[in-house]
Amino acid sequence: MSNTFLDLLETGRTLVADGAMGTALFARGLESGGSPELLNVEQPELIGAVHGDYIAAGADIVLTNTFGGNRLRLALHGAGGRVAELNEAAVAIAREAASAVDRPVAVAGSIGPTGELFEPLGSLDPLAARHAFHEQASALAAAGADVLWIETLSSYEELLAAAEGCADFDLPVVATMSFDTQGKTMMGVNPAELGDWASELYLTAVGANCGVSPGDNLLAVHTLALANPEATVVVKGNCGIPLYAAGDLIYPTGPEHMADYVELAIASGARIVGACCGSTPAHIAAIRTAVDHPVDRGPVDAAEIAARFDVTAGPPRREKRKNARRSR
Repeated sequence: MSNTFLDLLETGRTLVADGAMGTALFARGLESGGSPELLNVEQPELIGAVHGDYIAAGADIVLTNTFGGNRLRLALHGAGGRVAELNEAAVAIAREAASAVDRPVAVAGSIGPTGELFEPLGSLDPLAARHAFHEQASALAAAGADVLWIETLSSYEELLAAAEGCADFDLPVVATMSFDTQGKTMMGVNPAELGDWASELYLTAVGANCGVSPGDNLLAVHTLALANPEATVVVKGNCGIPLYAAGDLIYPTGPEHMADYVELAIASGARIVGACCGSTPAHIAAIRTAVDHPVDRGPVDAAEIAARFDVTAGPPRREKRKNARRSR
């Protein structure tokens, strides 16, 4: 049976993933501390509208509204027993949005972290974590997700549990980690290690997401791609550390910075480019434009990334670039 995600990869094109779900929901009235996953059954039209906006902006891949859809996270909202219901509803919503356009759009089943520390630093048993991930992955697969998309992890132990939990469903598996602590995850994983684990854990694609800025994500995928040149690399950086002003969160990286982000992402080896916290359909539309009109250039090095993007805040430093032109 054909798989939309794998078919898109087979085209050889740079693919565009979607942007932030949480940012869109907060803009539409979700209260801080509320569960976005409950909206899959309480306000499905709202979730569908977010997917539709990203697809209209040019996304090839949309992630389901299930980042906190495992049993451990849902239990915080009294919904630990609703894993199947909420995840299956999310896939159905995303599939409906994807089917509304006359081009292939892959539905990725989002699987976020448990939110718990593993033994011995915390109380989470690895087997319990694997069961939680397996339960969520089972629901996403049964509902028809094209790919299982593990994201924002920080430790090898949790990555292993998630990958093992996703292994039984004959679907491609993507895994991204958040390298938000001086080039490593908060648990000390560096991007090169994730590159090494791609084959070990049978991951179709690996990469970086969230973090503290687009720049730190670009440095992470650059390191990862050097460590494993055969890896299919994903980058979904956030829009920097937001400022609180006049009752709103203002992110420093706007759509106008996405051309630089895409140029450096592709030059670093990324095959899938999207965005994370703070991003909007306007960011994804700008990514789509930049992907469709790529800069004709050679590989980038870490020094250029650091020189052009502030790795703690986000927006690129504007300067003249030699030997770079947009291909047509």
